[in-house]
Amino acid sequence: MIEFLESYGFLGLFTGSFLAATIVPFSSDVLIIGVLVAGMNPLLAFLWATAGNWLGGLTSYWIGHFGKWQWIEKWMGVSEEKLLRQKHWIDKHGSLIAFFSWVPFFGDVLSLGLGFYKVNFTKSAIFMLIGKAVRYAFWILLYFMLGDTLADFKIL
Repeated sequence: MIEFLESYGFLGLFTGSFLAATIVPFSSDVLIIGVLVAGMNPLLAFLWATAGNWLGGLTSYWIGHFGKWQWIEKWMGVSEEKLLRQKHWIDKHGSLIAFFSWVPFFGDVLSLGLGFYKVNFTKSAIFMLIGKAVRYAFWILLYFMLGDTLADFKIL
């Protein structure tokens, strides 16, 4: 993986972070740690990863924005009743929900939902940017605290 990141550099980080914020099922957290382990500039890594993930989230927002209730019901098997419950939840919390769009997998659904229910784009974009920036700042800070041992971390 290190060789891949070194060969594609920040463009690879941007692209991977963008795709991870859409419906592609992987996490860009591994990418940000990978570029740091590879010795790339942490500030540039932060900026490229944040920009890519934010633009990917905004893409998901707009995909949701152009979605139709009938498509969700037909292709995803979600009932109108469930859609109305989700709309109530999104209406209650508004664009602040976009802050949590960084959460792997769940955040993709949030971004789509914000667009689907036509939540204010500007506010959603700002909260989304803040959330994604905090995420990458956390990983970079954690890397500075733990160093390369962070890349060796295993869950089981």
